[in-house]
Amino acid sequence: MTTEPVKTAGLGMALGFLKLVVDDLEAMVSFYSEAFGFAVRDRIDMPEIEEAMLVQPGQTFNLVLLRWKDGRALTIGNAHGPIGMTTRSVDQTFALALASGATAERQPYDLGPMRIAFVLDPEGHEIELIEFKPAAKPARIAS
Repeated sequence: MTTEPVKTAGLGMALGFLKLVVDDLEAMVSFYSEAFGFAVRDRIDMPEIEEAMLVQPGQTFNLVLLRWKDGRALTIGNAHGPIGMTTRSVDQTFALALASGATAERQPYDLGPMRIAFVLDPEGHEIELIEFKPAAKPARIAS
């Protein structure tokens, strides 16, 4: 199925946020702030839930962390992919994430034009770190 641009033109749609359900909201806010530079933009506190809307400087896309207040057990399923974080240095970001409380899932490795690593946040959500390597410059031909 292809999306016809005519149907969505003028609607101003954009991917606005990714929401993770977490057990310890404050610990997870601290982790994402320390490891990836997110800051709390807003909070919602209702009888059944509390949320923290996180954003990185200069960005509009939000990471929303939600905590159910009823104490329900949470499980991480397998019907989703990782959170993708692009970076200028996978190795440095990987080290910072580990120092901030992440668990190494896959050490940094090269894959075509990318350098990639995987970590788990303190509650087990998978995060993929991606560095796009600069294109190799063609060799100069001596004349």
